[in-house]
Amino acid sequence: MTRTLVLYASCLLLLCPVALPAASFDLQRDEDGVTVKYDGKLLTRYVIKSGNKPILWPLIGPHGEELTRGYPMREATPDERQDHIHHRSLWFTHGDVNGVSFWHEAAGTGEIVHREFVKVEGGENPVIVTRNDWLAPGGKRLCADERTFTFGVDGPNRWIDMDLKITATDEAVTFGDTKEGSGGVRVAGTMKVDAKLGGKIVNSEGQTDGEAWGKPAAWCDYHGPVQGNVVGIAIMNHPRSFRFPTHWHVRTYGLFTANPFGIADFTKGPKGAGNHTLQPGESFTLNYRFYIHAGDEKDGKVAEAFAKYSETEK
Repeated sequence: MTRTLVLYASCLLLLCPVALPAASFDLQRDEDGVTVKYDGKLLTRYVIKSGNKPILWPLIGPHGEELTRGYPMREATPDERQDHIHHRSLWFTHGDVNGVSFWHEAAGTGEIVHREFVKVEGGENPVIVTRNDWLAPGGKRLCADERTFTFGVDGPNRWIDMDLKITATDEAVTFGDTKEGSGGVRVAGTMKVDAKLGGKIVNSEGQTDGEAWGKPAAWCDYHGPVQGNVVGIAIMNHPRSFRFPTHWHVRTYGLFTANPFGIADFTKGPKGAGNHTLQPGESFTLNYRFYIHAGDEKDGKVAEAFAKYSETEK
């Protein structure tokens, strides 16, 4: 009888396997930012100040490789160009805010200063919420933002949502019409198209490489080899985001940003066509998903992933 019960119990275990706890995100604060790990492995770090702005660096791919350029946060590797010091991994800035550039790093440019963490929480619903001040040279505040980063998984792929609410503070503020903006990444040196190792740009409209520059699209993908594996980053623009679908300041040398303001540069339209002015207390919201995947845009099922993202509430 005892043997029969043991066999019966064993069969039940085989039919009804014990549910293992789901892997979750661990967010650890320190004096200069937040380290984000998934299933015990590094995904990224939120750095409150690098150059003149907050950034995410590094951005770790599905096989443990770095998908964004490490320079200038560390010494350049042989495959990294030492150009555009302001291209720091993953960031959001703009090149003309009341005439002040927050895009560049030089004398006379602005600085985005971390003011506070509103929320840092790991587990099954990981999130980082920060508030930042946009300061002109001399310290005058032009506007402020609240940034919400949420993290998730989609099968073997990882994603980071960046939702920004930008608010005019003490006076009217204009985000000017310039290609030098706004939110995006500088991809790893071997991924860039110009490395001629297989890197490729493709957007939701089917435009590729140099043809994708300046074009409006719901999403854009940049993929290529890193440490022997083909990997990619897709940036998706949520349909509820300001000026969806955004234009893409994406270059074959590795720059990859969403820019809803640079209309004149991208379309050869009248200068100032992309300006957007906020009165004190007014705001606008931008919503992006950074989708980290293996393979090209088809292997990573980027179009399907965008369809799911577009249905999320914002």
